[in-house]
Amino acid sequence: MVLDRSTLGEPLGPAGGLTLTCQTASSGAARLLPGRAAETYAALGYPVLPIWPPRPDVGFTCPQGSGCPWPGKHPLGRLVPHGLRDATTDPAAVRSMWQQQPAAGVALRTGPGALDVADVDSPEGVEALRAILQSAGEPGWSGPLARTGGGGWHLAFRPTGLGNRVGLLPGVDWRGRGGLVVVWPSVHASGRRYTWARPLGPAEELPEVPPALRRLLAPPPAASQPPPGPGDPGGVRTASRYAAAALAGECARVRATSPGGRNHAVNRAAFKLGRLVAAGALTEASVTAALTDAAAAAGLGRIEAGHAIRSGLAAGQDPARHRALARQAQHANPPRTRRAQGRGVR
Repeated sequence: MVLDRSTLGEPLGPAGGLTLTCQTASSGAARLLPGRAAETYAALGYPVLPIWPPRPDVGFTCPQGSGCPWPGKHPLGRLVPHGLRDATTDPAAVRSMWQQQPAAGVALRTGPGALDVADVDSPEGVEALRAILQSAGEPGWSGPLARTGGGGWHLAFRPTGLGNRVGLLPGVDWRGRGGLVVVWPSVHASGRRYTWARPLGPAEELPEVPPALRRLLAPPPAASQPPPGPGDPGGVRTASRYAAAALAGECARVRATSPGGRNHAVNRAAFKLGRLVAAGALTEASVTAALTDAAAAAGLGRIEAGHAIRSGLAAGQDPARHRALARQAQHANPPRTRRAQGRGVR
């Protein structure tokens, strides 16, 4: 699956590869499913560890109860007292853990000897990854893809050896050395099950991280960046590669907008870029100047464009607006009441 807007819809169906079919005809088979899945992940070369399982009352058995900050996302300490260090591919050890706790969820340790994962938790994250790849002239990405129980996406890559990064891009975190990722058939706190939308194969077949994304992950250089040069208003050259690509991409979309949708396009672009302004990756002056020029090229009047840009930038930099949008997205995707159909590690 190439990362695109289409990935915001329903995941693609099976595409071959090693499979483990979930039999939901009986409660006994469903109860044994996590352990069988864990053994398959281990056989594929991914160190696994059990996480706290869900309860029938839409909670988790973690001793912290409702006060747990990571429900359904942290190791089951009784079975893995050393946390990530106890993750294993040893079949006997894996079998023993799930024999003791058959309902435990399944997580994979990320980092060296396993996999790295781009954790995309919003439509903005999808746009961010797409923009950084397209701006570098890269053909996109078609590796293993999982739909998370929270409605986001997990993209699996060959490990880089680098650590975790929160906020690698707007809406994108990175799980590397010292991290973990929850996988099918685990259940999210929302009640939805994690699923594989595109097959996960053996660890040695994972795709490399695309160079443009790898450059974002690399530690920043010790030397300071050069000052802005001519033709570089607002210090775009000193901004992150993604910020510059995002600004160029939004301006291109505005220029290509047909009459009747120009005001909305400018406002939406300003809103999205406002998040980068809030993060310090771009300046409000550079965004305003670039979008004003793009709007003029599309035929939108300067006064009308100015109103749309100011409104969008203000909303994009408002944390309360982002929280409200997150709540709306959560209400739009309520937990399913029917038993989730099983899906395999494809």
